[in-house]
Amino acid sequence: MKRIISFIATVLVVTGIMIFTSPGLVQDVRLGLDLKGGFEILYEAEPLAEGQEVTPESLQETAKSLQKRADAIGTTEPEITTEGSNRIRLKVPGVANEEEIRKTMKEPANLTFRSNDGCAEGEEFCKIELRGDDFVENAASIGVDGLNQPVVNIQVKDKAKFAEITQRLLGNQLAIYLDDTLLSAPTVQAVLTDGNAMITGSESREEAQQLRDTVNLGALPLKLTERYSQSVGATLGMESLNKTLQAGLIASAIILLFMVIIYRIPGLIASFALIVHTWLLILIFVLADFTLTLPGIAAFILGIGMAVDANIITFERIREEMRSGKSISSAVKAGGKSSFRTIIDSNVTTIIVAAVMFAFGTGSVKGFAIVLILEIIVSIATNVYFSRFLLNLLVKIGWASKPGQFGVKESEIRAL
Repeated sequence: MKRIISFIATVLVVTGIMIFTSPGLVQDVRLGLDLKGGFEILYEAEPLAEGQEVTPESLQETAKSLQKRADAIGTTEPEITTEGSNRIRLKVPGVANEEEIRKTMKEPANLTFRSNDGCAEGEEFCKIELRGDDFVENAASIGVDGLNQPVVNIQVKDKAKFAEITQRLLGNQLAIYLDDTLLSAPTVQAVLTDGNAMITGSESREEAQQLRDTVNLGALPLKLTERYSQSVGATLGMESLNKTLQAGLIASAIILLFMVIIYRIPGLIASFALIVHTWLLILIFVLADFTLTLPGIAAFILGIGMAVDANIITFERIREEMRSGKSISSAVKAGGKSSFRTIIDSNVTTIIVAAVMFAFGTGSVKGFAIVLILEIIVSIATNVYFSRFLLNLLVKIGWASKPGQFGVKESEIRAL
């Protein structure tokens, strides 16, 4: 009786949870640029200063800075990749205000402190004393000066360097520029040894807050020039998604029907495990905040095919054991044991391939690899352990005690 209650309770509870949560989960799955639409920009990187070179390291650092900016303004799963020796491609899905994001991403925020030290006659603030990357990350904050006017306080990384600059320029102006815009040109009144500096000149607190946010986004290591941009409509992606889902539903129905017809009760359990498998993957996608793209859907379908294979291998081994004359209980136990190693071996080799793809691939290749790895892990949990748990319960209850319930004819069973 306990086993009957356990089986029924497991099936009902799992089914109830899936029915109750599935509509919300499906709506919460985030779609990628190829499915949801958005825009992409191709930037060409150039050195900020004369004599500087565009190196692979500086290009990667610039891409990281763009990623940081995209995260800060709340874009959904932006894709930023370097191309060639001096290009960076940015893809942002599901954008509501394209112009605002484009402006923020492109904004160099090249904060510099400049002096007249060594300048030619008529040339003003020609020498750059400090750059944006000389300041502590996220250290900009709002304050007020003696006249209760808003100011932006920032900290430099190298206190000794800042002290040397303020000592050398004592009594002279140290102008603060954001790009080529002069923000303020205060006179150095004292040698600053604590690494703190103050940007004045903001006419309102909102202006100071905007400057603080811009400074905290960080300066880009390289100058970026937009070479190409386009809005990507979701029509093609949504059309592909709808056709893929339609094909997936039809294929799933055929597979589940095939499993039930060929393997009877084990096939019914496998069908239930496959549904749980799919629901669990969607749950992981939502909880982990993953973005679903067309390559991800391809990996999703491939993983379901592998899960079906795992069930077929197990059931065929069980049927072979039955045909050899073993009892139902012994056949289920022996078949499950002998099939387990085969399933694990094949899945481990696939995980290794997916891991290599993830390590060396980029963009959609990484997405395909990570979905495939998740698929395999979930498949082992549901289509090996969970389905075996339910099948063993049915066997012990006595609801699966005849070879015919496994699709095995009496005439196929050999006498021991």
